[in-house]
Amino acid sequence: MPFNYDLDFDSIDFREQPELYRVGRGEQGVLLVEPYKSEILPHWRFKTPDIATESSEKIYQMFLDYKANNDFVGMDMARKFLQMGYTRARRYTNYKGGRKYDDDGKVKERQNDPVKAESAAIFMGKWKQARTDQEYLEMKKEHQRKYG
Repeated sequence: MPFNYDLDFDSIDFREQPELYRVGRGEQGVLLVEPYKSEILPHWRFKTPDIATESSEKIYQMFLDYKANNDFVGMDMARKFLQMGYTRARRYTNYKGGRKYDDDGKVKERQNDPVKAESAAIFMGKWKQARTDQEYLEMKKEHQRKYG
């Protein structure tokens, strides 16, 4: 079942109504699903490797805390933020300022920022830990079986 962007995200508490949550693809809904967005977003940073390490470790710990509370939606949202840390840091690795397109809509020339590449690698490691966690995978399968 695809992610449903037609829901009233401003009024839904997905902790109270996890049956409305859909995993979707990749990072879908990462900046919509409350209260998780508000809990995780303040910790999401990747400017330098030190900041990325602190951020990814905090978000991964949140993943584990959600797991301890049997909160699949929280786990999946933490996983999405780890994934987004990787993808956004990669974007900044390849394009100065994180902008892929110029004002005319043409793709800018790629660069290689080794600092951002290291930040991306840090997030990649934690993202892999989360997405391969056996309990997470079992809970994901059960959530999708029950709710789509």
